[in-house]
Amino acid sequence: MLKVVVSFLFLVTLFYSKAQVAMDTIETKGGRMILYSNRTWQYVEDQKFNGILNPRLHELVSKDSSLRFVQRWDNNVCFSTDKSNDMNKLKDTLWLCVVDESDDEFVMPVPGMLTSRYGPRKGRNHNGVDLDLNTGDTVRACWSGKVRYSKFNNGGFGNLVVIRHHNGLESFYAHLSKLMVAPNQSVKAGEVIGLGGNTGRSFGSHLHFEIRFYDAALNPEEVIDFSERKCRDHNLLVHRYLFKPGAKPTNLDEEEIEEPEVELKPIESQHKYYRVRSGDTLTEIANKNRTTVSKICQLNGIRVTTSLQLGRSLRVK
Repeated sequence: MLKVVVSFLFLVTLFYSKAQVAMDTIETKGGRMILYSNRTWQYVEDQKFNGILNPRLHELVSKDSSLRFVQRWDNNVCFSTDKSNDMNKLKDTLWLCVVDESDDEFVMPVPGMLTSRYGPRKGRNHNGVDLDLNTGDTVRACWSGKVRYSKFNNGGFGNLVVIRHHNGLESFYAHLSKLMVAPNQSVKAGEVIGLGGNTGRSFGSHLHFEIRFYDAALNPEEVIDFSERKCRDHNLLVHRYLFKPGAKPTNLDEEEIEEPEVELKPIESQHKYYRVRSGDTLTEIANKNRTTVSKICQLNGIRVTTSLQLGRSLRVK
């Protein structure tokens, strides 16, 4: 009886603390899970978790009075910290071990080639790299860690998974067609976290992949050799110049950095995309674009019963 009362009070607390309503709890292999009314879910196996996976590193950046960096654990916003984490305040160089300290393994998120680099793009900075894939291709966690964010993002990422790792970094996997992990779930390097797609602000199926340090984006090529599909080094020296928009990898010579073979661009003559609006159904979208529902499903790796997210880009031809 006591367990029932405690569970009830726990659910009531969640009801008033979250926008979504807790409907039920179930036991899974990954731990106890809460199911919400808006079709999201959350693991509750570790209620006391404070979001810090690398205590040694966090102690360095938080005890310095000139830094006072914060690293919150927020499942509802893709950027978990705030503007107080100013990388320009970094006076010293920090060292971190890139390979997962608990697992000592790295896995490429997808096998596809690099198609677009970190740096300036159309008047703003492209804060990650793009990797080639087809809708429905498997996307894997690059290091072990804990899923902080897993849902549709209206800021352009589409279906997005964010994983915080034991090495002090976070990795972003955007434009997925399907999410296969839940917030607060622990994952191992190489574990499937989603399927590739082109949701959000995207033209053509690809994986937008970012690496961030306390919410500040850095060039993923500082860490990963995408041609060799491995980490460049087990060590990463973190300094303020690492976060300069458009910064090129510091451990490579200019002549070593070749432009990718393919640059993702809208190809109107070959493919046509439709952005989902309020009230749209697959039948209406198919009729508007003189195609069929089955063809749209085939092109986007979805089913007739798939819920359409507002703002999602669907390939229709």
